[in-house]
Amino acid sequence: MTQGAAEPRRAAVLGSPIAHSLSPVLHRAAYEALGLTGWSYDRFEVDEAALPGFFADLGPEWAGLSLTMPLKRAVIPLLDGISETAASVDAVNTVVFTEDGRRVGDNTDIPGMVAALREHGIEEIGSAAILGAGATASSALAALARICTGEVVAYVRSEARAAEMRQWGERLDVEVRIADWADAAEALHAPLVIATTPAGTTDALAAAVPERPTTLFDVLYDPWPTELAARWSMFGGAVVSGLDLLVHQAVLQVEQMTGRSPAPLEAMRHAGERALAAG
Repeated sequence: MTQGAAEPRRAAVLGSPIAHSLSPVLHRAAYEALGLTGWSYDRFEVDEAALPGFFADLGPEWAGLSLTMPLKRAVIPLLDGISETAASVDAVNTVVFTEDGRRVGDNTDIPGMVAALREHGIEEIGSAAILGAGATASSALAALARICTGEVVAYVRSEARAAEMRQWGERLDVEVRIADWADAAEALHAPLVIATTPAGTTDALAAAVPERPTTLFDVLYDPWPTELAARWSMFGGAVVSGLDLLVHQAVLQVEQMTGRSPAPLEAMRHAGERALAAG
């Protein structure tokens, strides 16, 4: 619900580690553009053990929270309810405090991925490849459930990860085929490649980028560009960055927490770009 511009309202991002988070930059830029002069957005180092105590101390001035690792699943028992989107991957990255005192969880990573791809002209895709099998990969699968009409090939390092991706595919009703990480260079020929791995993991694949690459969605944003993304761009392929994802999911958070829509996408993006450029 929309709050008055001068009402003191609070929001924050929680996680561990959290010092690197760009969320305060993005949300504060949104507040400034929307004229929400009474709003503040902070970051707090909070791990799973400290999360219940943090929640217990929150007052009525709180409008919402952004959550990063390792809290996206740990927060669920503390909430009064979660959205279908969050339930689909057992992960909450957004908590909104309603006027009647309820704490409601959502996941804006999934629609944020879809929006970032749509901004780059991808509204439907016949098949896709995912590099990695962690928590971000499950969100990628959930996003692909909305736009991919065919098979998704997941390149993983272990049978345990393979089993997890098969389970997510069944749960999300996505046709998932598992491939060994040793064959990850084959992924680069897919119509859409989503890289969900930590920094440095895909560097060795840069040399295997095809002469006419399609679209790469690399969820990293710092350092940027990754070696894979740089090579992809050099060969003329389209690249969707982790900053694209971060901004689009933050736009949805701002809209839910403030009740103002649309959130100022470009102001938030420019603020993120400036912060990254400044190091």
